[in-house]
Amino acid sequence: MASLYAPDARFSDPVFPDLRGKRPGQMWRMLTSRAEDLRVELAEHDADGDRGSANWIATYTFRTGRKVVNDIQATFRFENGLIAEHDDDFDFWKWSRQALGAPGLLLGWTPILKGKVQKEAGADLEKFAAADEAGAAA
Repeated sequence: MASLYAPDARFSDPVFPDLRGKRPGQMWRMLTSRAEDLRVELAEHDADGDRGSANWIATYTFRTGRKVVNDIQATFRFENGLIAEHDDDFDFWKWSRQALGAPGLLLGWTPILKGKVQKEAGADLEKFAAADEAGAAA
């Protein structure tokens, strides 16, 4: 997936709301490097010219040890055969209930929990990206 993004790509989803450039590819490398049981099912897809869409279902164990089944609607804009823009949409409250348990159930609908998850995920990605870039430079 990382290799399919244009150099100046933009990615957005409820957890990573605005990734640009190398970050979308680094996000996918980070997520897949952590996943021990990730399974992705492409349920539906369509493409027409420079636009596309997909419905994909990711099943995995989150770092809390809880099983997650995330039903994602994706839209794409392509440029020169690569993904220039990629937006994923999923029910954050449903995801947080599965991934976080009681805190997700009670607070997953609030901007407070969503902001906390975004901040932690962003910090994790920055650490991963720093190591990724240092490894590439070596």
